[in-house]
Amino acid sequence: MKNNLFAAALSVLAMLALPGVSQADGLSTQDYIEIEQLYAAYNIAIDTNEPEAWANTFTADGVFMNYTGHDALAGFVKAWHERMGGGTRRHWNSNLRITGDAAKAQGMVYLMLIDTAGKTIFSTGMYKDDLVKTPQGWRFAKRNIVRDAAPAAPAQQQPK
Repeated sequence: MKNNLFAAALSVLAMLALPGVSQADGLSTQDYIEIEQLYAAYNIAIDTNEPEAWANTFTADGVFMNYTGHDALAGFVKAWHERMGGGTRRHWNSNLRITGDAAKAQGMVYLMLIDTAGKTIFSTGMYKDDLVKTPQGWRFAKRNIVRDAAPAAPAQQQPK
């Protein structure tokens, strides 16, 4: 009986100590939550045509593909909606993986871009991200898209 009580007490102490261990070894639970919210804010801002809100998910000198800095980033969202079909596109992310520490992190998440007009998948791929913690919270420092390659055409069979 004493062994069971000791084991239970040891288990409780271990569970209480885990949050401190995880924070000392990398990102805290709060960091994970804030980074997940950053990913959501990014998608919602671009999908609802909010250039300033989208640019604010990046650092002041943040990079998205070939766009660098706040004004270029905001300009991208304007062009996305005016000339690139962004008004009927929705971003869907899954399988977010975050690694790092209390100051810097790396993220990777799958991307599916849906065309709401045609109810079709427009594009798939993944984002690869460098994130930094700023006084305003977590922000993207650099974000790249790695698009999935189109499937190869099926080989044609020769007539026999």
